[in-house]
Amino acid sequence: MGRREEPVVFSRSEGVFVINLQDLDEDQRIAATAPRGPVCILAGAGTGKTRTITYRIAHLIDQGFVSPNRVLAVTFTSRAAGEMRHRLSLMGIGGVQARTFHAAARKQLMYFWPQVAGDLRWKLLDNKFPLVGRAVRGARLESSTEKVRDILGEIEWAKASLIAPEQYPEKLGTRTPPVPAEKVADVYARYEQMKTTGEGLLLDFDDLLLHTAGALENSPAVAEEFREQYRSFVVDEYQDVTPLQQRVLEAWLGERDDLTVVGDANQTIYSFTGATPHYLLNFSRTYENATVVKLQRDYRSTPQVTDLANTVIAQARGRVAGTRLELQGMRAPGPEPEFTSYDDEPTEAREVAGKILTLLDQGVAASEIAVLYRINAQSAVFEQALSDAGIVYQVRGGEGFFTRAEIRQALSQLVRAAQRDVDETDLVRLVRRTLVPLGLSTQEPEGAQERERWQSLNALVDLVEELVTATPDLDFQGLLRKLHERQEAKHPPTVEGVTLASLHAAKGLEWDAVFLVGLVDSTLPISHAIKAGDEAIEEERRLFYVGVTRAREHLFCSWALSRQEGGRKTRKRTRFLDGIVIDPAPESGTPRGNRPRNCRVCGNPLDTPAERVVGRCNACPPQADEGVFERLRTWRNTTAQKENVPAYIVFSNATLMAVAELMPTSDNELLNVPGIGPMKAEKYGDEILEILRG
Repeated sequence: MGRREEPVVFSRSEGVFVINLQDLDEDQRIAATAPRGPVCILAGAGTGKTRTITYRIAHLIDQGFVSPNRVLAVTFTSRAAGEMRHRLSLMGIGGVQARTFHAAARKQLMYFWPQVAGDLRWKLLDNKFPLVGRAVRGARLESSTEKVRDILGEIEWAKASLIAPEQYPEKLGTRTPPVPAEKVADVYARYEQMKTTGEGLLLDFDDLLLHTAGALENSPAVAEEFREQYRSFVVDEYQDVTPLQQRVLEAWLGERDDLTVVGDANQTIYSFTGATPHYLLNFSRTYENATVVKLQRDYRSTPQVTDLANTVIAQARGRVAGTRLELQGMRAPGPEPEFTSYDDEPTEAREVAGKILTLLDQGVAASEIAVLYRINAQSAVFEQALSDAGIVYQVRGGEGFFTRAEIRQALSQLVRAAQRDVDETDLVRLVRRTLVPLGLSTQEPEGAQERERWQSLNALVDLVEELVTATPDLDFQGLLRKLHERQEAKHPPTVEGVTLASLHAAKGLEWDAVFLVGLVDSTLPISHAIKAGDEAIEEERRLFYVGVTRAREHLFCSWALSRQEGGRKTRKRTRFLDGIVIDPAPESGTPRGNRPRNCRVCGNPLDTPAERVVGRCNACPPQADEGVFERLRTWRNTTAQKENVPAYIVFSNATLMAVAELMPTSDNELLNVPGIGPMKAEKYGDEILEILRG
């Protein structure tokens, strides 16, 4: 069908509404108006895939190919399903079913169950952990929370991959199980047996898909009724489909081909759950008459961000690289991405906090800034640096460092150790010994949950080492007090705050400014991916690509050469920046604009971001008139109330102190105050100068 430039006008019983195809770019229109049948939309990050598929659904309805209640749109999250329903409703289209795979299967199974199982009752098992825990103990295995979760993850992967218990050992491939494969298979078999009770069946979420597929495959009457109801299917995030989900999709379709899929193989980052881009990559082979459209105009990011993303993914190897998309940044040009090497992690975290203060002073909202890392244990040092700088933050997709179960347990264990008569001068060694029973082994364990616990405990030991190094005469009670102070200093989660998140948790989100931190080999790519080989390393590259494409305008990439201050600089920058960062950045970072590095009073180095904003170390007395500073604070607080934002969003205390000490008398002098950018100078400059003149 040729392109339709005129608006699509729907006249329906519920009203008249207009959808203008000119709202779409050329490639989006081709995808939206493709003839009924198989359509594959290869949609890069930020290219408007949701808009495109909602317009495609509207087009199919407009052309009379299908009625709204005959469309089933499948997404991977309830949030995405809700977003699709909302967009369709804004277009005036009701009746389209937009659900996750599991939600759709559950609804169908509840309807068809009496036809396929008669009076046999079933109940949804929404928490598998207790049952798997019993199976683990029945197999005479350690039943720690992390061990049970890791074995549960293996069972979920096997079921998603259509692997039965007896097949598990031979189907592992490069996967490393948390316990011997035969033991996992034993637990898997026990778990499946336990779900059959005298009262009926317990079905987990994977069983919903298995039984739905089985009903359609084995009952012609069920298949006929279902296929009469649903005629057209749309699947989002098709690169993340598992073999089990694909089996359900094929059962839904039967011999039909009215299917639209949307995906980006470059964003395949969930292979560990059974997801595979195989079905997306082979779509045109499966359906020889398929329409394949590439969406490459990125409306999210600047050309500078998309150029880096393209360069990162251009180095990819393997099958996924064969369908590479080349993003075209459609936003106005912005700053170049920054690449910075630091001596150690605490310095990296402090400098990142400093740059965030600069962005806040320039008018970037805190909620539009994110710090992204590979593993959750990396958050600790950044949580501390943000707290020290007075920056509110929220941890997304995970708990804050001191609220994690393993850290709370570790601190309790250290308190109990302190209550005993401990004669140990080496506090770091004592802490390590105390945490060994909690999982602090010398070797990184197998299994994602146990590995995450191990990483968190190691991060706690690193923090202890940092505190002991800073205070050489620290005793055990003093150490506990400092840890408690660190714990208490954390800000509670808040919506209007900087986001801390893992790269996996950041998928599907976007911010104006993104900091990709901890970019060293053995962290990204993660060490167990390096051991697993090329395929796992390439998935890590795609994870880095996802991180890059979360940024709209500002992108900062950084890494630390050692873990602790004064430590040996043995780390190597991630291999994914090879050929991109040609000349290494200065080891200790680079100065930020007009921020001083030394105290203007005593000349000593400035250690914290707040000190660098003020230009004076905390040990030196303030040089500001106290009345001026208080008037500035009162004005700042009143302004924040009027704008309904936290006070620090207007100006931080450190910036106000710098203003009070430097006493600028003109716009140019105001811009010379560390931390004040052009946007805030234009917005608030006249009011500040008026206060200072008073």
